Formats: sequence, C-alpha cells, structure tokens
Amino acid sequence: MGGSIRVIIDTSHRLNGLLQWLWVMAGPAAAFFMIHSNRSKEAFEALIKDWTGILVSDGYGVYRKWVGLRQTCLAHLIRKAKELSERKDPDIKRFGLWATHELQRLCHMAKDPPSVGEWQAFYARLIRLITLHEKRKDDAGRFTRRLRREIESLWTFLFEQGVDPTNNHAERMLRFAVLWRKSSQGTSSEKGNRWVERILSLRQTCRLQKKTTFPVLVDALRADFRGQEPDLAWIAQPTA
Repeated sequence: MGGSIRVIIDTSHRLNGLLQWLWVMAGPAAAFFMIHSNRSKEAFEALIKDWTGILVSDGYGVYRKWVGLRQTCLAHLIRKAKELSERKDPDIKRFGLWATHELQRLCHMAKDPPSVGEWQAFYARLIRLITLHEKRKDDAGRFTRRLRREIESLWTFLFEQGVDPTNNHAERMLRFAVLWRKSSQGTSSEKGNRWVERILSLRQTCRLQKKTTFPVLVDALRADFRGQEPDLAWIAQPTA
C-alpha cells in the first residue's frame, strides 16, 4: 500500500480459542488486514513492511515509537477525558471537564483552523492544564502524563494536509470484522486466518472503491482458473 497517510488499528481475534490479533492498515483507497499471534513491534513491522509516511493511530506504545510523523487519535483521548469528567470525585471531575473542553476544541480545529492568536491561547491553556496536574498520583495525573507523552502528535493534522485528527477511518474499516468475529467466534486454522485476511481486505477495499465485492471476487477466481493474474489496477484508481 503506497501513499503518505495510513490509519492503523488492532483488535483481538481467536484461533481455536487462543488469543491472536487482527490488524488493519487503511488508506483512502485500500484496506489491508493481517492476523498475527501477538500485539507487538514484530507484528506492527510485519503489517507495514517498508511503508513510510504519516501514521494515524491510538496511543499504543508500539505506535508511539513510530519514527515518522504521527497523529494520535483525539477521539480516544476525548473519550477518556469524558470518563474522568463523570467521576464522583469533584477534583477529578473538574479536571475531566477542562481536558474534554480543550481536546474537543483542538479536534474542531480540523474544520475551523485557528488564527495565530487563537492557537497561542489554546496552547497556553493546554500547557497550563498539563503543568498543574502532571504530578498528581491519581487518574487525572496519569492522563495528564499521557498528554505530555503524546504532545508532539496531538496536532499533526493542522500542519499536514489530508491528516484526520482521529482514527475513525480505521474503526469503520474494522467494524464489519468485529461483527463477524462475534458471530463466528474466530477461526479454527491458519488457513482460515489467511482466508479472513484476504476476504476482509477485499471487502473493505471494494467499499472504499464503491465496488460490489462479489463480481470482483468472481473475476479473480476466473483469472486464477485460467492461470492468470487478477486485474488489480482498479485499486490504485481514485474513486469517483
């Protein structure tokens, strides 16, 4: 998968009841699924191979070590901040409300870019939030330290065209796989894993390309029966 921006997400998978991981790497025109025995740097490198570009992801440690540009998913951070804002402890509740407000404001900048003055005011408030709370030993402090770790990846979308502030695209690509997993309870063989990887990659890529999956699959099988390579040129073509 060529291109400069990719969203990546992973979820659990079961092979004969044993825990494995289903990964997806998606761009605007294609999605690639991979099942791996673990959730690790090894699996991440097997997924991306020699790809380089801008990564959009959640805050999982392997993703944070990405050497290139990265946009951390603001939706994940906002959900956590909202959770803190609903705590009974009034101090944590106030912190959660403040953090939610600032992160939502940042996310909104994707649609309404800030002026220089607005950005400076936002940045000052965020740094104040972090400075006031990062030494706390409760959940508010832990979340603040997470913001400190992620700070270089919070606003990549403001400076790099085409980058989204969330990894919602990857979550949409993964949704069908999660529903399938719940109904099937996973796979029973490595051969089954390969089938799942390929059919999910095909289905979701077809959806991105506004194509119906079944005719594409039939054409690929016909080509295989004839000893030919399937026509995959459509994957690289932009959708109308």
